[in-house]
Amino acid sequence: MTAYDRLPLNALRVFEAVATHLNFGEAAEALHVTPAAVSQQIKTLEDYLQAPLFRRDGRQVQLTAEGAQLLPGIRHGLDELEATLQRLRQERQTGTINVSMLPSFLQRWLMPRLGGLRVKHPEIELRLHTSSTPVDFARSDFHAALRFGLGRYGELRTEKFLDDWLVPIAAPHLIEKYGQLPATGDLEQYPLLHGDELEWANWSTGDTRSMNALRGSFIDDTVSLLAAVIEGLGFGLLRWSIAASEVQAGRVVLASEHIVPHQFAYYFVCPEDYASFPKVAALRDWLVEQGREFPRPPVLEPKKAVPAKRKR
Repeated sequence: MTAYDRLPLNALRVFEAVATHLNFGEAAEALHVTPAAVSQQIKTLEDYLQAPLFRRDGRQVQLTAEGAQLLPGIRHGLDELEATLQRLRQERQTGTINVSMLPSFLQRWLMPRLGGLRVKHPEIELRLHTSSTPVDFARSDFHAALRFGLGRYGELRTEKFLDDWLVPIAAPHLIEKYGQLPATGDLEQYPLLHGDELEWANWSTGDTRSMNALRGSFIDDTVSLLAAVIEGLGFGLLRWSIAASEVQAGRVVLASEHIVPHQFAYYFVCPEDYASFPKVAALRDWLVEQGREFPRPPVLEPKKAVPAKRKR
C-alpha cells in the first residue's frame, strides 16, 4: 500500500466544500450528498489527522487552527488536479499529434497539402517523424502513423486513405529521343534508373527473368530518384503518389500507357484508445478526404496488381 492508497481523497474534497460554505447543509447540497454523508467524511478526515477541523456552535461552523492550516494546501492540490484534468481534456480536442510516415510520402504528397490542413483545422499541430520502421505505439508517444502496405496491422485501428500505382516517367526530352517504353520487357536500349523500392520487373508484362540484369544507375532514395528523372538522367519507375505533382507540372511525363496498380496502399493507423480523440479523428477524416480528391494517373488501364520488391 502506498501513501496515496491511504489518503482520504473524498474527505479532502468534502472538507474544502464545508470550509467554503461554513455550513454542512450547504456543502452537502453543493456536493449532491446528504448532510450525514458530509459529517461522516469530515469525521474520517479528523480521525486520519487526529485533530479537529471545525468548531460547531449550533448552526455556526468555524475552522479550527488546524483546519485553517490545512485549507490552502487542499485548495492548491485540487487546483493542480483540476488543471491537469483540463489539460488532458483539451489535448483530446486540440494540440500536437505525433505522426510517423515514409520520408518520401511526407515530402512529395503530404507537405504540399499541409497548408490546407492548417486552414481547416488551425487547432491541430503536427509533430512529424519520418522512418520506414513501423511505430511501436506501446513504447512511444506517437498518436498515429501513415503506413504503406497491405493494411494488416493487428489490433490497430486501420483505415485506407490512398491507393497508388506504378508509373514509368522520364524527362520530356528523353521521350523525344527514345520514345515511349514498351511494356513487353525489351528495355535494354533505354537508360533506366533503379531504386531499392521498385524493380522494372514489377511493371513489365514481358519475360522478367533477365530484368534484374538491366544496366543503369541505382539510387536508393525515392525522392532523389525522382530528382534524377527530372534532370533527364534516365527513365524511372515510381509510385504515382510521389511523381504526380511533377507530371502535372510538366517537368516529367508518363513514359508509357502501361500503368500498374500497386499492391500496397496508404493506411492511417492508430491505437484504439487514440481513435476517439477528436484531433486524431479530424486528421484521419482530412486524409481520407484528400485521398478521395487525389487524381488517378491520366492513363490508367485495369491491370492485375503486382507486389513491390519489399514493404516500405
